[in-house]
Amino acid sequence: MAGPPTFATPPGFLGVTRTHRDAAFAVAGIPLDIGTTNRAGTRDGPAAIRRASRMLVDGAHPQSWVEPAALDLADLGDFAIALGDIPASLAAIEAQAAGLRHLIALGGEHGITLPLLRALRARLGHPVGLVHFDAHVDTWEDNFGQVFGHGSVFWHAIREGLVDPSRMIQLGIRSPVQREVWDWTVAQGVTILTGQDVQEMGPAEVAARIRAVVGAAPCYLSFDIDALDPAHAPGTGTPEIGGLASWQAQAILRRLGGLGFVGMDIVEVAPAYDVAEITALAGATIVWEYLALVGKA
Repeated sequence: MAGPPTFATPPGFLGVTRTHRDAAFAVAGIPLDIGTTNRAGTRDGPAAIRRASRMLVDGAHPQSWVEPAALDLADLGDFAIALGDIPASLAAIEAQAAGLRHLIALGGEHGITLPLLRALRARLGHPVGLVHFDAHVDTWEDNFGQVFGHGSVFWHAIREGLVDPSRMIQLGIRSPVQREVWDWTVAQGVTILTGQDVQEMGPAEVAARIRAVVGAAPCYLSFDIDALDPAHAPGTGTPEIGGLASWQAQAILRRLGGLGFVGMDIVEVAPAYDVAEITALAGATIVWEYLALVGKA
């Protein structure tokens, strides 16, 4: 094999050293975690995901035969945030995301998705469909009085017309939730597949359901790492048992080729609670799987 040994891979995502904003695909870290409601620490997520991605540079994807690191891919480093100020941070993130052709964001807490969807709505001129992996619906109007907490992102996204709720599907949901929050979410037109639903249906049926909901129009992927069971992803702030195995998430994603993805994020990786990098590696691999999908398209 050519190149340095795995442990000496350069520090960019997949070892990428290109930094140009006009790349077809741009990776950026967003180290925001001041809207978390349990364990903080996702500010260290981008660095951990990049570090774990060194395991994914030894060849092509074994199904699509795309080599994500060989795409027109840049790593822009980390976006700047306004320390201690959530609204100002969201505005800064939106401004930095503006104009990028196809952004892959490494979180950071789930609150980063809101400004990314705002930037996408401004660029495309219309709402997008949403494929949302998570243990939580994230449609609370506020989180313990915090209007822009990480559990409110999709309440705002729906209210602001950033996503089309009739083309929005949530997968792996299983946390405690108030009935009125659940009912409001469903009433908007959102499709919810619980963790148990996903387990019982299997990857092929779940992928077919995603396709039926999202259709062929542009869509966005938001993957909260706590969609995975804590046995597969302990390094997160709000773990919930009964989640997906890493292979199930991988198998579902591999069946989503041809969808009109226009961006994605991986969020809530908190390496301080991780074991042997398994959460960071899961996060990096989800991004790698996504790049293999959109790279082939």
